[in-house]
Amino acid sequence: MRVFVNAVMIVAAGSMLAGCERTVRSDLPTGTQAYEAIAIPAEVANPTAYLLRAGDRINMSVLQEEDFSADKILIDNTGNVTLPIIGTIHAAGLTPDGLAAQIRERLAQTYLRDPVVSVLLETPAVTTISVEGEVEYPGVFEIAPGHTLLTALALARSPTDKAKLDQVMIFRTVDGERYGGRFDVAAIRAGRVPDPLVIPGDVVVVGYSQARGVFQDFLKAAPLLNVFTRY
Repeated sequence: MRVFVNAVMIVAAGSMLAGCERTVRSDLPTGTQAYEAIAIPAEVANPTAYLLRAGDRINMSVLQEEDFSADKILIDNTGNVTLPIIGTIHAAGLTPDGLAAQIRERLAQTYLRDPVVSVLLETPAVTTISVEGEVEYPGVFEIAPGHTLLTALALARSPTDKAKLDQVMIFRTVDGERYGGRFDVAAIRAGRVPDPLVIPGDVVVVGYSQARGVFQDFLKAAPLLNVFTRY
């Protein structure tokens, strides 16, 4: 009987510690408001053409003008690209053809008559998201267009048995402003609500279930405490 009392005391103490240390509290919007909070513009969710971004490498060619041509040019973190002789042009957000048109205009104004310019994507930037909290393998993961919250959780080897599935948060920064929403993964898995898209730079945080965590800790400790032995 004494062993049982000790076990109950340990579980109670564990509950207090879990409440103090690990429970994730969130006032983020839920339901429809959560989807609205991290809404992605249609042109981003379903792009009709590739838009250049920081980290891309491009090849730029000017017909019969090798001095103006270059390969594997990096678009820097500010979205700019520095070209031979021409100088700096803002490239992020433009299509390769759109950037070629700007280069053509710059050359025609100062250097060449009727230049023929082509821009090709050499290597796209690596795009990543972060997954934190109660997942088996938290970290930073590479994603592709069309990846969703469930994809992100799969990359992190899925939530742990201590995860609070209705407390899964997506944080997103757009034009320097931070947005976030709270989602119910169980409802998403059941098909009752949509699986939201994730985009590069998102941070996914999976909350901790205090009740499940304490219960699991209790079960792990039980064999050492001999809780279920006869008395």
